[in-house]
Amino acid sequence: MAVSRSEAAAAAAGPSPRGGGVSMLARSRWRWGLAGASCAILLPLLLLLLCAPPSVAQKKKENLLAEKVEQLMDWSVRRSVIRMNGDKFRRFVKAPPRNYSVVVMFTALQPQRQCSVCRQANEEYQVLANSWRYSSVFSNKLFFSIVDYDEGADVFQQLNMNSAPTFMHFPPKGKPKRADTFDLQRIGFAAEQLAKWIADRTDVHIRVFRPPNYSGTIALALLISLVGGLLYLRRNNLEFIYNKTGWAMASLCVVFAMTSGQMWNHIRGPPYAHKNPQNGQVSYIHGSSQAQFVAESHIILLLNAAITMGMVLLNEAATSKGDVGKRRIICLVGLGLVVFFFSFLLSIFRSKYHGYPYSA
Repeated sequence: MAVSRSEAAAAAAGPSPRGGGVSMLARSRWRWGLAGASCAILLPLLLLLLCAPPSVAQKKKENLLAEKVEQLMDWSVRRSVIRMNGDKFRRFVKAPPRNYSVVVMFTALQPQRQCSVCRQANEEYQVLANSWRYSSVFSNKLFFSIVDYDEGADVFQQLNMNSAPTFMHFPPKGKPKRADTFDLQRIGFAAEQLAKWIADRTDVHIRVFRPPNYSGTIALALLISLVGGLLYLRRNNLEFIYNKTGWAMASLCVVFAMTSGQMWNHIRGPPYAHKNPQNGQVSYIHGSSQAQFVAESHIILLLNAAITMGMVLLNEAATSKGDVGKRRIICLVGLGLVVFFFSFLLSIFRSKYHGYPYSA
């Protein structure tokens, strides 16, 4: 069939601009339609995923957490400090899930352990836990527990712990950090110091309430009664009130008590001594210059008293007008007391302040 020149030219020139515009518009509409269809399919699926109920594993985790919190709350209602063995410690303190903090006291309270510091620390710990249990802000975000060595020796081994008592904080998430172990040797174990440490680690502020202690009031009343009775019996002869020696002795007792650190002991509440659980060795002198034991303050008090006695004897030997031989003996005794006990005091100072004697 013959083809005219106009038709051949039109075929060679290709489609006209109007026809090409229609084809591009069709393709664009097809693409937008495909995108709309994809959105119409994916959007319901996304909404279905967002509104779908939690998985079986998530629901099981939530149920386990609720069961643990309920059990801990039940124990806390019965007793402020929860006693735990190895199994309870691993389940409620170490194993997830947890949304609560646990403060654990690792101790050895059995009589055969002979840990007097553990008993003293436990009393302060009980005061703190009771203050939290009966406070108006008590909640399920913080629990107090105790692990005794004879009931959870495996826990001590698991934590590589070789001393007691020790206080540790286990946060809701993650492992305990270095600051989560209470510095007992430096701060002491007073309930107020423990409460401050817990506030730093958990943002839970506990106001410590101590049970009324009338021993101080009774002792003061007995002292006043004794002094009053003595004054009444000696009402006709009160010259002893003007006795300089008596007032000097009383003043020295106050000075010895203050310079030996009795006030520091009253504020910080340090242990009387420290017994190494590995070798059983008892330390009466603390190795740090930032802390001390109660026994250490007693030792310092006696040393200061002995040095003072030596100085008094030296003064007596120099000022008295008695026999020369007797004065010489008094002088030697006084000098011996000063030299011996002052050297002992200096050795204690050297053991606490490492690097002494200092040099430029």
